[in-house]
Amino acid sequence: MDALNAQEIDFRLKELSGWRVEAGELVCTFQFSDFKAALRFVNAVGELAEQAGHHPDIDIRYNKVRLALVTHDAGGLTAKDFDLAASVSRGQQG
Repeated sequence: MDALNAQEIDFRLKELSGWRVEAGELVCTFQFSDFKAALRFVNAVGELAEQAGHHPDIDIRYNKVRLALVTHDAGGLTAKDFDLAASVSRGQQG
């Protein structure tokens, strides 16, 4: 899978609320009521990641979870990153 160019990244980013590009990664921080809720979210993200065959970097700080996506073997952001981010965001709404 090829890395997206800047124009493609900007276009795809507009479709994702709360996500941003930071140091070449697609990132978003989610906040929950407590640590247990944050862990439930991480487990749900884990299921989505396994289904997609694409795994984010996950940082848990009590009730905050930061996800970072990048396709390392493509050397940048790809459709895989944006597709997983969209799945995570949809899961948050449902």
